[in-house]
Amino acid sequence: MISKWAVYDNEIKEIYLKDSKTNCSLAAKAIFKANEIVFDCALTENLARYINRNKARLVVSVPEAAIAEKTETTTETNQYFGHKGFTAISPSGGIMDIETYCKFYQLDFDKVKSFKLVSHTGTPYYNIAFFESEPDKELIEIDFLSIFKDKIEVVSLKKKKKYPGALDRLTYADVHVAMNVNPDGFTLYPGEWNEVELLKRQDEMVLWALNHQNSNRLLIHELGDFMDGYNAETVRGGHSLPQNMDNQTAFDVGLRFKIRLIESLIPYYSKIECVNICDDNHAGSFGYIVNSAFKTYIEYKYPNNVRVINQRKFIDHYFEAPNHYFILTHGKDGKNLKFGFKPILDDKQVNKINEYIDEFIGYKKGMKIEFGKGDSHQYIFDNSTSTRFLYQNFPAFSPPSNWVKTNFKNTMSGFVFFNYYKDGQKSDHPYFFKP
Repeated sequence: MISKWAVYDNEIKEIYLKDSKTNCSLAAKAIFKANEIVFDCALTENLARYINRNKARLVVSVPEAAIAEKTETTTETNQYFGHKGFTAISPSGGIMDIETYCKFYQLDFDKVKSFKLVSHTGTPYYNIAFFESEPDKELIEIDFLSIFKDKIEVVSLKKKKKYPGALDRLTYADVHVAMNVNPDGFTLYPGEWNEVELLKRQDEMVLWALNHQNSNRLLIHELGDFMDGYNAETVRGGHSLPQNMDNQTAFDVGLRFKIRLIESLIPYYSKIECVNICDDNHAGSFGYIVNSAFKTYIEYKYPNNVRVINQRKFIDHYFEAPNHYFILTHGKDGKNLKFGFKPILDDKQVNKINEYIDEFIGYKKGMKIEFGKGDSHQYIFDNSTSTRFLYQNFPAFSPPSNWVKTNFKNTMSGFVFFNYYKDGQKSDHPYFFKP
């Protein structure tokens, strides 16, 4: 697929013809300035990565030594490659960190697998091992419609046993696919979080849901931070995350989890409707891409039985007849909120939620509103502070990270299943995984 940045190929060539040693970020900024594009940090980084990936193809004037060096470093995977003649000493006299070092020598920082500083030779430099795989595709370019169309056999389901309940609801949050809960093997509380453990917990969740089924219609609310983070960072960047999968593996595992959940439940439900939160502080665009692939695949396969909504708003709401609303959010977004909704309601949060209700829902007699969030990794339901809505903190599906275990405690993890009845009542069925 042709990148949207390809229209600037000639400008990239001209920039490097004038200065073959300029770095990718400066080249990207120069293109933005020349084309009067409003500066945006994320877009600039995106274009810089495109330039870095295509420089060998576009910039024929780059010295042969630099090209040879680039080719050699990107294929070296099983041992460290020492960059002789390079120095880790910055122009200001200090030692460069690995990212600055890579930018300075135009190495692909995204492909760094491991590194170590060599300082006993007189001139300090980095030995770097690089991943062999190709760099990650730009997420916005993936077209799942073209991938799945005409390749999926549509499934028609047989009629199910009838249940008396109006609605069932399965709600989970903070799966953190790829999180490494024991990065060095010496964490305060041991544990594992990988695909095997993830699918074990999914099986427990499916069995719990089916044991408490009371309706033919199921809502599945996934409240964000489904993926632990793209390139082992939070959405805002700059916060490194211990992970045990690369981006590609994490994508595959996350997508399998989503599809497998539906395949396990659809034999028992006539209708399944999913809402996936895609504005959060860990998964962000990566979470949206996984959910977009899931939506395309599963709606093609079960067009009459499964509906998926990928919520890109920080807060959004969903109506259920006759007079019930679910307001859903992760609790913290990917850009604006350093501190999101707290696990314990205060006056500021009550006012914020009331303002949202006034703006988008209004008041109706007998209205029931449930405000659901993740992020806090705690199971705290407040049904009394506000007379207008119920405030629900859902537990994390994943075990706690090493950071959480060290700074707080070895917290519980789980999910919650609900039955809603035709008389307006409901029952809650929380489930907690064994540590």
